[in-house]
Amino acid sequence: MSSLSPYVLAYLTVSALTACGQNAANQQTASTSGATAPVETNAPNSTYKPAFAGQTRITSVKTTTPYEGKVMTEALKSPWGITSLPDGRLLITEREGTMRLVTPAGQVSIPITGLPTVNSSGQGGLLGVRVDPDFATNRLVYWVFSEPRPDGNLTAVAKGKLSADETKIENPTVIYRATPAYKGTLHYGGRVLVGQDGNLIISTGERSDLVTRPQAQSLNSGLGKVIRITKDGQPASGNPFANQAGARPELYSYGHRNVQGLAVNPVTGDIWESEFGPRGGDEINRIQPGKNYGWPTITYGIEYSGQKVGQAIQQKEGLEQPVYYWDPVVSPSGMTFYNSDAMPEWKNNLFVGALSGMHIVRLVIENNKVVGEERLMSGEQQRFRDVTQGNDGALYAITDQGRLYRIAKK
Repeated sequence: MSSLSPYVLAYLTVSALTACGQNAANQQTASTSGATAPVETNAPNSTYKPAFAGQTRITSVKTTTPYEGKVMTEALKSPWGITSLPDGRLLITEREGTMRLVTPAGQVSIPITGLPTVNSSGQGGLLGVRVDPDFATNRLVYWVFSEPRPDGNLTAVAKGKLSADETKIENPTVIYRATPAYKGTLHYGGRVLVGQDGNLIISTGERSDLVTRPQAQSLNSGLGKVIRITKDGQPASGNPFANQAGARPELYSYGHRNVQGLAVNPVTGDIWESEFGPRGGDEINRIQPGKNYGWPTITYGIEYSGQKVGQAIQQKEGLEQPVYYWDPVVSPSGMTFYNSDAMPEWKNNLFVGALSGMHIVRLVIENNKVVGEERLMSGEQQRFRDVTQGNDGALYAITDQGRLYRIAKK
């Protein structure tokens, strides 16, 4: 086994101190799960230093409750989003433009059709999905997709009603477009949540290229943002920029690169996100209304070429620090907080699908700080695109390779 780098050793001390300060009665903490070295042992891409202890390479934890991950099906075609229905089935999007219903046992429906045309080139396609809290009676579905437009492509949000025979979406309506459109096929963001107040939370990307990147900092652009709208696509009441001249009233936060994960903390109601960095600098952020999350002014990553991003600064007054970051990257995508009693050890932990990392990240969070990290399902060699909690208390995860996993207590 290779020796730990000086970088890792530097964090063992602060991570151990973090773990020692935890409540020993809490089953979720690192201290009760067997604290060890950080899970990441590879050298970082940069020499950047974190803003505070525990911001990266936190003490690792290990689930002590026996659990297993089972492949329920391998019949999905490039699945991207997954959500639970009231009856326990799962609704899954496939990038080329269809949805599927899948039972917890892995039975896959015929494709659900009737959706607007998507551009599935590059990172685009049919993306995140959620159902209305009153789905059992109104059968409403909300989804995000990359929409081809005359002047390029953009991140769009639509809603429609699942037909009684469950074969098509009826009256599909685009309710929001994150303009401006751009002739590129990268960084659409693409997640959707129904917040605790009933409004929709949407993530967008800054479309990747140097020419569009600065729009993440523009309050008059829909790119690189977290957006809060009503179920009819209007700016939600109480948004932070509603009365600011020159700012879009639907914006909730800005300065984001490419947000592919959104989740609501079940304890606090806060919105959390996962965000892709370039080479290094993948982030977990707690979203606060009106805040600037820094991209591309500050980042813990470097360009893919190896060059520095901008002025190569990581901290600046007025710009938010990530709660946690990775270097090297894990490519964090869809995520969920676990709030079931089926696995008490996992309760209120954050689970994040990792693409290039090929595992599911488990983050133990206390007082809005990460105090432990674990890598689940790493032996499967799958790109985990999204993860959700089922009605049965199991985690269900989809992979780019077409698998659906059920992860639960043995």
